[in-house]
Amino acid sequence: MTEPLEYWRRWLGRTQEISEVIDLLRARAMQATLDDPEPPLEAGGPLPPLWHWLYFRSVAPHAALGPDGHAAGGEFLPPINLPRRMLAGGRIKFLRPLPASAMAKRRSTIADVRRKQGRTGQLVFVTLEHEIAAKSGPCIQEAQDVVFREAARPGENPSQGDAAPAILPWRHKVTPDPLLLFRYSALTFNGHRIHYDLRYATDGEGYPGLVVHGSLLAISMADLVRRQAPERQITALQYRALRPVFDTGPFNVGGRLAEDGASAELWIADPGGILAMTGRADLA
Repeated sequence: MTEPLEYWRRWLGRTQEISEVIDLLRARAMQATLDDPEPPLEAGGPLPPLWHWLYFRSVAPHAALGPDGHAAGGEFLPPINLPRRMLAGGRIKFLRPLPASAMAKRRSTIADVRRKQGRTGQLVFVTLEHEIAAKSGPCIQEAQDVVFREAARPGENPSQGDAAPAILPWRHKVTPDPLLLFRYSALTFNGHRIHYDLRYATDGEGYPGLVVHGSLLAISMADLVRRQAPERQITALQYRALRPVFDTGPFNVGGRLAEDGASAELWIADPGGILAMTGRADLA
């Protein structure tokens, strides 16, 4: 890397606003993609938690995309010249339901840029803050951490990791085949090639297979609460990615209510049973 941290931090405070109709067809397509057991969403109905990630996407021209399929940095995001990009974690408050078919606006701000030295090299974290509002008022407040990483080194292996809990009251198995990953990429207008281009994922970035979207893992945790506790409402959710999940086998989504019943502990376990993401949902 040639740019000092101070250069990237010039992007602090930059904002971006996107207004969009919460398209009902896209939400119903998401229901089909996830085999959602609920009836088809209707206009005015509440969008399930985290499904706002289907919307408010930046639309870059094809010529403005980088080799990985992402829009090149330098406008809203700082131009961080590290080749691998992943969702690292986030914290979300659900203030009121985001209605399907409603017009809504998202205001995004670059809140932080920081550098760390990791086990596999240098890491740069960018924190984005989002506020989403509809006619009814503010709906969602979100802080999202994105990590930029160095290229894979020859022979690099993932860290051992911790085993996920073996016995869980809530459990759901997901098979992340290429069709699921492609449909989700299309719904979110996510051009990142690690999710659908096997040759690029393996030869270009050194992964053992296609990478499951970090946002899809987080959505799977929130949907587990909807499946197991349909009478409860998620008021806040935080999640942290620990390791990538690949399409090499099914992953398990697990969880359980806390003893006080006011929150749920959530996990993603990769095909080897190792924790890949943890989360906590506050419930009402």
